[in-house]
Amino acid sequence: MAHKAGFVNIIGNPNVGKSTLMNAFVGEKLSIITSKAQTTRHRILGIVNGDDFQMILSDTPGIIKPAYELQTSMMDFVKSAFEDADVLLYMVEIGEKALKDETFFKKIEHSQIPVLLLLNKIDTSDQHVLEEQVQHWKDLLPNAEIHPISALENFNVKEVFDRILELLPEAPPYYPKDQLTDKPERFFVNETIREKILLHYKKEIPYSVEVETEEFLEDEDIIRIRSVIMVERDTQKGIIIGHKGSALKRVGVEARKDLEKFFDKQVHIELYVKVNKNWRSNAQQLRRFGYNG
Repeated sequence: MAHKAGFVNIIGNPNVGKSTLMNAFVGEKLSIITSKAQTTRHRILGIVNGDDFQMILSDTPGIIKPAYELQTSMMDFVKSAFEDADVLLYMVEIGEKALKDETFFKKIEHSQIPVLLLLNKIDTSDQHVLEEQVQHWKDLLPNAEIHPISALENFNVKEVFDRILELLPEAPPYYPKDQLTDKPERFFVNETIREKILLHYKKEIPYSVEVETEEFLEDEDIIRIRSVIMVERDTQKGIIIGHKGSALKRVGVEARKDLEKFFDKQVHIELYVKVNKNWRSNAQQLRRFGYNG
């Protein structure tokens, strides 16, 4: 039987459910999911392997108009998703009318590769609204196949997966068959800690934070981790730590529990907070954290 393999890239506005869909396809929590916009900062690959296929899924940051250097770099990840896709998944939610950036929309409109428009969160809608939305997108993007889904409720997710498989080109696998992602373990430690910060801190704090894991030592029965939470200002450092360290401790405890599930092993984690002034606008710092190429 011929082997199929290809890159399936998910794009869309912030918060439409891209990460939820990616995790549903892969069967592992690779991408952060929170109710806050701009949760995903990198392009994250999730690899699904079968005997006769390899589907390389790519979750990308939500499309925005960049306001500072970090966001520009995030949009570069989205641009790269157009360049190597074999199938493009354009994800919208019920009630949405267009992409936040016209340039990206034009690229979808003139795409030479198959485009599946996934109309997500249909569990929050009724039949009449759904039919209106399907018609709206048919008129806007006649070249796209439209699939109503609920990534959260797993509705129509398998059908979309099967359709993608049909569209994949014949090719040998690009990655070893036991590989789940292209990211190293430290990346998932950083993202898990960042997710807890997104969940527990308000306003600008989560967006001013970057996490760097300085130590990841794995023994037979335990992983010892030391990570640094970078903030942009001294006042933010105090907020992250909280009264007598209580806020930071909560982040550590919750991250440890998730990481123990992810690695299926006992985890010991130490967290520190450092001020790294204006890192979001500093090209050198952004490169260090894996942005800007």
